[in-house]
Amino acid sequence: MTTFVDRVELHVAAGSGGHGCASVHREKFKPLGGPDGGNGGRGGDVILVVDQSVTTLLDYHHSPHRKATSGRPGEGGNRSGKDGQDLVLPVPDGTVVLDKAGNVLADLVGQGTTYVAAEGGRGGLGNAALSSARRKAPGFALLGVPGDAQDIVLELKTVADVALVGYPSAGKSSLISVLSAAKPKIADYPFTTLVPNLGVVTAGSTVYTIADVPGLIPGASQGKGLGLEFLRHVERCEVLVHVLDTATLESDRDPLSDLDVIEEELRSYGGGLDRRPRLVVLNKIDVPDGRDLAEMVRPDLEARGYQVFAISAVAHIGLKELSFALAELVAKARAAKPKEEATRIVIRPKAVDDAGFTVVQEEDGLYRVRGEKPERWVRQTDFSNDEAVGYLADRLARLGVEESLMKAGARSGDGVAIGPEENAVVFDWEPTVMAGAEMLGRRGEDHRFEAPRPAAQRRRDRQAERDEADQEFDDFNPF
Repeated sequence: MTTFVDRVELHVAAGSGGHGCASVHREKFKPLGGPDGGNGGRGGDVILVVDQSVTTLLDYHHSPHRKATSGRPGEGGNRSGKDGQDLVLPVPDGTVVLDKAGNVLADLVGQGTTYVAAEGGRGGLGNAALSSARRKAPGFALLGVPGDAQDIVLELKTVADVALVGYPSAGKSSLISVLSAAKPKIADYPFTTLVPNLGVVTAGSTVYTIADVPGLIPGASQGKGLGLEFLRHVERCEVLVHVLDTATLESDRDPLSDLDVIEEELRSYGGGLDRRPRLVVLNKIDVPDGRDLAEMVRPDLEARGYQVFAISAVAHIGLKELSFALAELVAKARAAKPKEEATRIVIRPKAVDDAGFTVVQEEDGLYRVRGEKPERWVRQTDFSNDEAVGYLADRLARLGVEESLMKAGARSGDGVAIGPEENAVVFDWEPTVMAGAEMLGRRGEDHRFEAPRPAAQRRRDRQAERDEADQEFDDFNPF
């Protein structure tokens, strides 16, 4: 049964926004109390959060589909819908988030680090929020926006200061068990270590973590054996320790050839692993032949520039010197790291000629409109309500879409699509001088609400109408 997983594919879906409500206040002796439809609630986000108590991605291996709750629709009486609840997914420290193409979206290191994997849709505005001095009684509301949905890949890369590298059964698990309080599985057959083991070592005033990960064999950088799983967990380690077996029973192996194989795999994998600080540990010198072999190869290793320690994890020989040497290397690596800079806010203003949308004529003659605002407005429109469709036309005209279509050569009856190919609204375009013009007044106006007003009030109302002429009601969000 699988107990450790360090790579999963996860489908996340945020909650959709609740629909706004179109309602008119009704009360005894007040037949026309005005619009009182509430706004829809916001959809919940899907958030990844680093939790150091979590050490594996096993839960997501068994349940790869995760969805946040949607917002509730608004109600009459100016009652807004309840927001959807965010879905918080705990992940281990060192989790990397990638898209399906392998592009890194986030690198989550450190307790409490968060990443919004899918953003909830905004709630639709009710007709109370859509009302204004020139639109006193909207008979429609905006629909909620669907939440984001995407497939992501989670990869776990162990966060440790020191990584023990070497062939299977070289004694890495035994070494970490005596240097720290870790209790890995230890046996005399290859690939005893199937999952990373972490231990904490204290040497003087330095405290560092040490990782024992699956062993290497030739071809590991191409995925042979457990190599890729091993090398992924070595990427974050600052110091590498070559654990070489001086008492192997295999006739075609010796410490020098083992070292050459491991170094070649580190170079082939890339990521700068072959340039990390390292030292060599000659293990199992408690065996007579092992001690002799260690004394034989030590000069050659030192001639290559390695710092060499002859130890026995079983007999506890040479461990103190090794732990302090590792502490010194870790301290140097930490000091060499650049200090974290204060958070910078980068402001990228839009170009002065950026209209916020594009109009392109495709090969089949269809005009396609792309842009965050027009695409969102289309999703928020109830096309069964003529007034809502007219409101959409007004918004597109104010944004400049109609003028851009004319400049692009569109004529009456030409096909226009708003949105991507897989999810577009297509219609036959009919240009108008003023999309919202009506013989009996603007959409949403009801002269029954009018009452005699003082001259000063009429002036203020006219000024309010001028101020609101270009107002974007969709950006109004009281919550």
